[in-house]
Amino acid sequence: MDSSSKKAKLHDDDGVLIDIILLWSLKDVFNEDFYEHKGKVACLDDNGARFAKDPHNSYRIQTKPHGHGDVHSLLKSSGLLDKCERGHWRNGITKLTHTDGRTMVINVEYNQLDPLLRATGYADGDVNCETGYSPFPGNINQLILKLDSNIKELNKAEGAIPEFVNPKYKDSSKTSFKSSTRLECMMQDYPKTLSLSARVGFTVMDTWLAYAPVKNNPEDAAKVPKGNPYHSTTSGEMAIYRANCIVWEPKWALTFADVKEKVHGHCSISLRSILVIKGHNVAIEDLTLDGAHIISSVEGAEDAKVMTVRGKVQNKGFILEKVDKGETSEIARIRGFRIKDVEKKEVIYSKP
Repeated sequence: MDSSSKKAKLHDDDGVLIDIILLWSLKDVFNEDFYEHKGKVACLDDNGARFAKDPHNSYRIQTKPHGHGDVHSLLKSSGLLDKCERGHWRNGITKLTHTDGRTMVINVEYNQLDPLLRATGYADGDVNCETGYSPFPGNINQLILKLDSNIKELNKAEGAIPEFVNPKYKDSSKTSFKSSTRLECMMQDYPKTLSLSARVGFTVMDTWLAYAPVKNNPEDAAKVPKGNPYHSTTSGEMAIYRANCIVWEPKWALTFADVKEKVHGHCSISLRSILVIKGHNVAIEDLTLDGAHIISSVEGAEDAKVMTVRGKVQNKGFILEKVDKGETSEIARIRGFRIKDVEKKEVIYSKP
């Protein structure tokens, strides 16, 4: 059966938009993108749980987002899961053991992890080990849920997730809030709703592969202590170029199964290589690539027989060229480098 990617937009509040990419069957698929909205919740002003006034209207109660944990109740109330043939998310991070022997694999939020460790035998809290990284894997909120059991679980409590309050205090007296707080919930707390017999695990990936945010400008990134992640445009893009760059148009392949149908034999692509496929009826067979290879086919040629690319391709490829602060292009200046086309092999199939 053919398949296609589809995006569903779940609004958990006015300030947060959750995009979920799902794989649908083309049979019984929505014709339009799906939207679902979740409202906000009342804010509290102090430890006495007095309602906070809206700063712009003293006759209204201030409201804030309830948290991305509402994605579960939105999935339930929208009926979205019932219309999916598959759903894929990923989970993590810590195995907790209760005094009575009960265990749970669950995310522990950053503001809870350090005090939890200090209270359970880790005197220094969350510190880096000899590798230079924390021994506790970080959570990036990519969850994989088994669809049938997920639907059953969400039906039990309409997708409700355990709530918490995380006030930010003005000082150590902990009597006044910096700003109003409210009840929140987090999507990664879903395992707390499961039975003790449920199986929950996590997958650990190298940081460059799974987490490379871009949030610091070049000046701020330069101030980051050596050994810590820079989280700049340069570091974010270098994570991409750490592996070989293989790009194809959607009409060449949409799924892993599509790729398997078009790649045959023993293929090898070096880490520095770039492969670009522009066209539909293009197959790769016994290709050895060390450099840059661009494969294109024009309209009309795509309706002909499958064009097979094979053999050994070796050239100088593309290189990353450093730029200085005087670079006129803002894009290149922020990235810290430009991509230079030194040498490539380009094949264009122009005849049907």
